[in-house]
Amino acid sequence: MLQKDQTVFVLVDVQGKLAQIVNESEKLHENLEKVIIGLHVLDIPILWLEQYPDGLGPTTESLSSLLKGQEPIAKMTFSAAGNEEFMKQLKATGRKQVLIAGIETHICVYMTAADLVKQGYEVEVIEDAVTSRTEANKQIGLQKMNGLGIAATCVETALYELVGQAGTSEFKQVLKIIK
Repeated sequence: MLQKDQTVFVLVDVQGKLAQIVNESEKLHENLEKVIIGLHVLDIPILWLEQYPDGLGPTTESLSSLLKGQEPIAKMTFSAAGNEEFMKQLKATGRKQVLIAGIETHICVYMTAADLVKQGYEVEVIEDAVTSRTEANKQIGLQKMNGLGIAATCVETALYELVGQAGTSEFKQVLKIIK
């Protein structure tokens, strides 16, 4: 189960035209917005990735506007684990549970998650906050992650696991985000 003091969120490559043409783009963006807002309430660190931003463009405005005060980590490797700056920032959090979401499920999300598992991190993929250009490719990425023991979760489950109990101020704020 996700623990508030051990979790870090990795947002993978929701950029440019690709972010608009992926399967179920609107739903992806809605769910990622909920995740980011909820994680801010819970004070969970967020690491924000961009794949080759000079070529693919910047992160979608609806998401980058929620990450004010942060800068994306530019990468050329499909797996963020191959990026020195990302690994430095991840290690600096001191956290061992990685919650991951973004695009594309079968490439950068999968490869990053797989490499982090190899390095001893406990990784969970938010299934309703990842996608690819096709549903088939998304499913392939999810199957490959599942085969590596990477747990699947959804936006609501992840946020409620991190909140832990009803009746708190954080619970009330997260409930408004979910509803």
